[in-house]
Amino acid sequence: MAAPKKPAAVVAKTKPSAKPAKPPSKAALAVAKPKSTTKPKATASVTTALRNAAAAVVKQKPAVTTVRPKSKAATSPTPAIQSTSRPPQPAVDTALLHDTVSWAKAAGADAVDAIYVEGTQLAVSQRLGEREQLERSEGRDVGLRVFVGTRQAIVSTTDLNVAALKELAQRAVAMARAVPEDPVCGLAPSDLLARQWPDLDLDDGAEASVDQLADWCARAEDAARAISGVTNSEGASASWGRTRVALAASNGFAGTYSRGGYSLSCSVLAGDGTGMERDYDWTSGVYVDQLEAPEKIGRTAGENAVKRLNPRRMKSTKAPVVYDQRIASGLVGHLAGAINGRAIARKTSFLLDRLGQRIFKAGIRIVDDPHRKRESGSRPFDGEGLPTRRWNIIDDGVLTTWVLDMASARQLDLAPTGHGSRGVSGPPSPSTSNLYLEPGDQSVDDLIADIENGLYVTELIGFGVNGVTGDYSRGAAGFWIENGKLTFPVSGMTVAGNLKDMFLNLTPANDLVFKGAVNAPTVRVDGMTIAGE
Repeated sequence: MAAPKKPAAVVAKTKPSAKPAKPPSKAALAVAKPKSTTKPKATASVTTALRNAAAAVVKQKPAVTTVRPKSKAATSPTPAIQSTSRPPQPAVDTALLHDTVSWAKAAGADAVDAIYVEGTQLAVSQRLGEREQLERSEGRDVGLRVFVGTRQAIVSTTDLNVAALKELAQRAVAMARAVPEDPVCGLAPSDLLARQWPDLDLDDGAEASVDQLADWCARAEDAARAISGVTNSEGASASWGRTRVALAASNGFAGTYSRGGYSLSCSVLAGDGTGMERDYDWTSGVYVDQLEAPEKIGRTAGENAVKRLNPRRMKSTKAPVVYDQRIASGLVGHLAGAINGRAIARKTSFLLDRLGQRIFKAGIRIVDDPHRKRESGSRPFDGEGLPTRRWNIIDDGVLTTWVLDMASARQLDLAPTGHGSRGVSGPPSPSTSNLYLEPGDQSVDDLIADIENGLYVTELIGFGVNGVTGDYSRGAAGFWIENGKLTFPVSGMTVAGNLKDMFLNLTPANDLVFKGAVNAPTVRVDGMTIAGE
């Protein structure tokens, strides 16, 4: 069946009297994480879309408190990362959303859904031992999506008083009556809705303090600067956040949950003048005890920077390329973009005709699992109220499914896969949850042991990836492999190939670590073009 053309949704904008708050960072994610950068043609929104992680995160201009004192950051030693515990936050009251849905129905809407997002974030950073920034932000948003027949409009606001929400509902219905019909828009059928879902333990019920975050920064940066050869620092940053989300719709769905998270990063430089090299390390977690020690983060950043000093540039060749664990997830991310339902419906994917075919080596599995407890991409239900479940997207090397929300499923005449991501001021879009390449059987040392000459990549530069053709070309730096060993640093290189060939020639190591919503172990890709001198 030919995919029907999907008209743009109309999105409305209201202007609150005060600026809305800055969203939580990556560590404080909630209901949806849309990947597509395509925007509706006619848009106006009170707040920008929620994104990144399990189903929706507030993303808007900040109304924040920022302090940049000259005093040094807190350095009082603590034995380990600790948090101040408190009882978990109560569930979001969905009564306001049900009322808003009722007001839109009374104004003439045939179907309605409403989403509420409340976010809080605290962030601290320091550089060279001095506090650079202290920022706290809070925000509350309501997004409303209304349907009149097959016409839809989306509005959002930070003004949550009853009169404002009633007016918003009336305005949304008036807008929906004025836009073109969209044959694939609409709420999920009630028989497909999630009726129960697992407790994914996404909030530890704690709230970090300024002193605590400042202490993490100080310990990380001090450890990095103590490494011999480190000459400067780009600083250390720590953050905590919590996002609470509620979704209600006229098809009978109502659900709510809370997500918290922490992060810490450090970046330093080694060497002098034009020979300086930079490197970093970071850690994040839903629970504070998932974080690595600040001292380890700092030491790793410093040691990595020093190892990169005095790089060479090698001659062009064709050889194996090994992607370090820190960057290997990017290859999995390219797969996610290529199997996104929107790209398939628009025929803009290099994997368009490959469903059900082998696109990786036999034995390779890539999983999307929204039910992993205490993980940043987990979500109990999707942004349209559909149940979520584990998918073996690549099973024994074979592509088994597209990533679909309701609209893309209707366009392709397929069943939805529960991958809808929702923001307050935009329509749902397909996105993965916890996407990861399962580890292989070999250690990293074994993976490179038979490589006579090759490149071990620790940093990629640029965005030279064509999602339509699969052509891949990116700047790279790392270490040269000779006779199965890492020898000396290299930079100014380019690695190139086509993702279809790269996937078929990819071999994973056994060092998978979960640090975000997309993860992979170190991987080896044979037959790459390496351009240098």
